[in-house]
Amino acid sequence: MEAIISVRNLGKTYQMGTTEVKALKSVDLDIFRNEYVALMGPSGSGKSTLMNLLGCLDTPSAGEYLLSGEQVSEMGDDELADIRNRRIGFVFQTFNLLPRLSALENVALPLVYAGLSKEDRLSKARQVLTKVGLGDRVDHKPNELSGGQRQRVAVARALVNDPAIILADEPTGNLDTKTSYEIMAMFDELHKDGNTIILVTHEPDIAEHALRVVRLRDGLIESDELNAARVTV
Repeated sequence: MEAIISVRNLGKTYQMGTTEVKALKSVDLDIFRNEYVALMGPSGSGKSTLMNLLGCLDTPSAGEYLLSGEQVSEMGDDELADIRNRRIGFVFQTFNLLPRLSALENVALPLVYAGLSKEDRLSKARQVLTKVGLGDRVDHKPNELSGGQRQRVAVARALVNDPAIILADEPTGNLDTKTSYEIMAMFDELHKDGNTIILVTHEPDIAEHALRVVRLRDGLIESDELNAARVTV
């Protein structure tokens, strides 16, 4: 089985004045289609850097990154932007919704770059909002929605382009416990529907939803294990 993500000797060094900071030292990692992987680690472990590299939000200083067999570690900005728009759906801790747009308009926004007509964009956005349980909130603006509803809008926006990968960065970080469970139950359903999910979290109870947990420390992978509680033989 071919990995949807394959990285070898992946590294990232930042220049802080005269000091070099090796945020990611040398990482080898394969993630396969329809896997549900949690990236964990303390602050400064490299998990956010790895997420940024996997999401094509940053470029590596060393090593290679293959996405569906394509070498993305050497791509230019325009090619990386195209990858981000078509193949990766992002869900962030802070939702990143545009306050003046309705839920429907926020979700439809990525489709502008896909070249769809306005009618088709809004139709697809409505379908996806219904899928995440917000079919009756399509005209509401972010400030008219609860935190959980705003995160559902963000998930719908991540799904609207039918991406190969959903990358969620601390998706419950700004939510209360009950709402966090509801959002994670939705990720469980998305995984059952066939989506590949990469979840970045520092919370063990959130990582428990994943089928595989990769722990980082000091810019290296410390452990990579199946979640025995979720994997059934």
